[in-house]
Amino acid sequence: MGIPVGISADVGAAAIDRAFDWLRRVDATFSTWRNDSEISRLGAGTLAPLDASPEVRAVLRRCERLRRQTAGRFDVRATGRLDPSGFVKGWAVQCAVALLEEAGARRLGVHAGGDVAVRGRWRVGVQHPLERDHVAAVIDARDLAVATSGAYERGAHIVDPLSGCPPEGVLSVTVAGPDLGTADAYATAAFAMGLDGPEWTAGLRGYEAMTILADGRVLSTDGMARLRSTVTVADH
Repeated sequence: MGIPVGISADVGAAAIDRAFDWLRRVDATFSTWRNDSEISRLGAGTLAPLDASPEVRAVLRRCERLRRQTAGRFDVRATGRLDPSGFVKGWAVQCAVALLEEAGARRLGVHAGGDVAVRGRWRVGVQHPLERDHVAAVIDARDLAVATSGAYERGAHIVDPLSGCPPEGVLSVTVAGPDLGTADAYATAAFAMGLDGPEWTAGLRGYEAMTILADGRVLSTDGMARLRSTVTVADH
């Protein structure tokens, strides 16, 4: 799906190759850039939903639950076409982590497009939303998934499904928790909410969040404040 992926794990090359094979399979199945993927064919109406693979049907059911949970802010049809990438990327990485653990990995990190899932203790940097060569914060992560959504990497690609417009007043939202697919969807939804996002993330169970506002302020849940070891966001 055009996203760089990296794996670091205390297992042999064969296990890492299997994890990358899985990610390539996910790309072939879910990519919105490939006309022959199941997702593209579903969106075009050339594949009936009941004929989709069990993995695709399971992912779309999960995305529908997330849509309801986020009051419509996470919506795979927000852009007018079927695109579950906001969940699939994290879900695929989480599955890759499981494959590596099955192969015996005890300390590992898998990152994809700025999102990361780790086993063991790692320091995870959060991309600064305005300065590409800086981090906004460093998270002390142990057996954790960390996802960030914002407009700084791909432009205004996230819209509020309720208004059809990009959110205002927010530069990025980072969510940390046990599952990367869920964290990714929550971060996307909270970013789409704009200035209402921090209040919504404060009510999440099992997930912590950090929101960087356009005026440079950093708002964190209590749990994220404990995870965050440094903050280097300057006023802009």
